[in-house]
Amino acid sequence: MLLPLLLLCSSVCSRTGISCLLNCGVNSLVDISRKNGNLAAFVRVFEETCRIALDEKLNFMKPDLVACNAALEGCCCDIQSVSDAEKVVETMSVLGVRPDESSFGFLAYLYALKGLEKKIIELENIMGGFGFSNKAVFFSSLISGYVKSGNLESVSTTILLSLSQGFRKDSNFSDETYCEVIKAFLEEGSIKDLSNLIIEAQKLEDPSIVIDKSTGFGIVNACVNLGLSDKAHSILDEMNAQCCSVGLGVYVPILKAYCKEHRTAEATQLVMDISNSGLQLDVGVYDDLIDASMTSQDFQSAFSIFRDMREARISDLMGSYLSIMTGLMENHRPGLMAAFLDEVVEDPRVEVKTHDWNSIIHAFCKAGRLEDAKRTLRRMTFLQFEPNDQTYLSLINGYVTAEKYFCVLMLWNEVKRKISTDGETGIKFDPNLVDAFLYAFVKGGFFDTVMQVVERSQEMKIFVDKWKYKQAFMETHKKLKVAKLRKRNFRKMEALIAFKNWAGLNA
Repeated sequence: MLLPLLLLCSSVCSRTGISCLLNCGVNSLVDISRKNGNLAAFVRVFEETCRIALDEKLNFMKPDLVACNAALEGCCCDIQSVSDAEKVVETMSVLGVRPDESSFGFLAYLYALKGLEKKIIELENIMGGFGFSNKAVFFSSLISGYVKSGNLESVSTTILLSLSQGFRKDSNFSDETYCEVIKAFLEEGSIKDLSNLIIEAQKLEDPSIVIDKSTGFGIVNACVNLGLSDKAHSILDEMNAQCCSVGLGVYVPILKAYCKEHRTAEATQLVMDISNSGLQLDVGVYDDLIDASMTSQDFQSAFSIFRDMREARISDLMGSYLSIMTGLMENHRPGLMAAFLDEVVEDPRVEVKTHDWNSIIHAFCKAGRLEDAKRTLRRMTFLQFEPNDQTYLSLINGYVTAEKYFCVLMLWNEVKRKISTDGETGIKFDPNLVDAFLYAFVKGGFFDTVMQVVERSQEMKIFVDKWKYKQAFMETHKKLKVAKLRKRNFRKMEALIAFKNWAGLNA
C-alpha cells in the first residue's frame, strides 16, 4: 500500500517534497519491519523501489543509506543469502549510495556465518579503500557471525586479530558482544578455552592498558553481568592453575560482584591474592570493598582491606578511614574504633583529629563503659591530642548517668585550669559545658563547686537558666536542712546558702 501511495503523490507534489516523503515513508517502514523482526519483507519493497527509481530515472525515489542498510541487514541477518546481500551492494553502487561501517558489519556477519574467509579478507581490504580505520563494528560483527555458526576457534582468532592490528588500543568490544562470546563458550563447557583466550590477549595488550579496555575485563565482566560470578572465578582459577600472570582486568569485575553480593570475606581473600601477585588496585575499588564490608558488618574484612591499602602505599586513605570510623560509630562498636584508631594514628596519610577520639569517648560513655572512656582519654593525651569541650561534655554526661558525681568534680579541677581566656587557646567554656557541670554538681551536692562554676560563668558573661538547677535540687536534696549542715560542716552550709540565694530557693 505504501508504494502506490507514494507514486500517486508524485503527480501532485514537487520532486523535493516527494523525496522527503519517500524517505520518511521508507524509514518508517524500516522501523516497523525491524520492530516486527521481519526485515526480509522490507527487502522486496526496497528492490521494487530501486527498480522504479532506476527504470524511470526518478532520482527523488532513490533510497537513502538508512534504507539500503536495512535491506542489507535483512539479506544478511534474516534471509542469510550471500547473493541477495551482494545484489544490494551492487544496487547501492549504481544508486551512488556510499556504504558506512554498519554496511560492512552486516556483510562481515554473513561471511563469518557462512565461513567465507576469503571474502572476509577482501571485505576488510575494501574497508581500507573507503578510508574506514575504526573496525569495531566489523570485528564485532565477525564475532557474532562465528558465534552463530558455532565456530569458537574463529571467535578467539578474531579477538586476538583485533588486538594485533591495534584497533583496540583505546576501545573495547561492547558488553553485548562479550555476553555472546561467554554464552557460546560456556555452552560448550569451555572454561579452559576462555582462560587461554585471556592469557593470549594479555600477551598482545599494552601493559599500561586501562583496566576496562582489556579483554580479560570484558570476558569476566560479561560473566558477572550474566549472573555467573562463580564461572568468572573458575576462569581465574584456571588461569592460576596454568601459573599464568593475571591482569587486574580479570580481578576487578569479580571483586565488584562480591561487593554487590556482600561476599566480603571472599573479596578480602581475593585482595590478598592480588597484593601477593604484585598488582595494585585502584583506590576506588578499595573504597567500594570497605563500604560493602561495613554495610555487611564484616568489620574484620574492612580492617584487613585497609591494612592492605596501607601496605600497598595508597596515598589517599582518608575516604576508607572515615567509612570505617563512621560505620563502627553507627554500629556502636567503640572498642573496635579505639583499636582501629590506635593502629593507624601514627600513619601520616591518615589525618586523625580530636574529633575522632571524641567519637570513641562519646560511644564508650553512652554504653556505660566509663573505664574504657578514661583509658581512651589517657591514650589521647599521651599522643598529644588535646581534649576539648566536647571531650569533657561526653565524660560528664557519662558520669552523671552512672551517678559518679565525684568523677565530675575531678574533671572540673582539670578543666578550670584549661579554660580559654582569649577565645583561641584552651577549653571553650560554652553554655553547654556550664550547664553540664552545674547539673552534675547540684545533683551530687557539691554546692561549693556549683558556686565556682557560677562565678566563672558570670566572669565570662555566660547566661545561665536557674530553673533547671532549682528542679534538680528539689528532686535530689528536698529534705536537706541548713541547720543540720551547720552542725556537721560549716563550709558546706555556707555553700548551700549561697546556692539557694543564687537560685532563688530561700523564698
